[in-house]
Amino acid sequence: MQPITLERPIGVVSDTHGLLRPEALTMLAGCGLILHLGDVGSRDEDAAILERLGELAPVKAVRGNIDTAAWAEALPITRDILVNGWRLHLIHRLDDFDPATPCDAVLHGHSHKPRHAWQKGRLLFNPGAAGKRRFRLPITLGRLWADARGLRGAILHLPL
Repeated sequence: MQPITLERPIGVVSDTHGLLRPEALTMLAGCGLILHLGDVGSRDEDAAILERLGELAPVKAVRGNIDTAAWAEALPITRDILVNGWRLHLIHRLDDFDPATPCDAVLHGHSHKPRHAWQKGRLLFNPGAAGKRRFRLPITLGRLWADARGLRGAILHLPL
């Protein structure tokens, strides 16, 4: 695992489902890294979402359950990254997380429900869904700071 050194926040997005809102791009501007936690989209053209995010900052992504197009086969199911010494585990479905995984934070999506909670010494962080609305859930994404001051996040509601 190659360590990543950042001075800017990390943008965290999930469940775009083929829709990258302009408001999401605005809110991710200025991030030093963008993490996409799966369900990018199921169509061939949805690969462009990761490309567009990559114009803002480097992108690390994992595959979600709807990421079934050929381009998505290259995305791992899980990914571990080290940012400023903090071990971040990326996964789409929290139910698939192995609690024996050594990490400081589990970043997940799938439920479309934002979550920022500490459990058993780990941050469980779900940015919610930044794409198509599901039921009456909010449209959100997240920012994460991993630095000498600690590991902390924020859920941001997209102004629609």
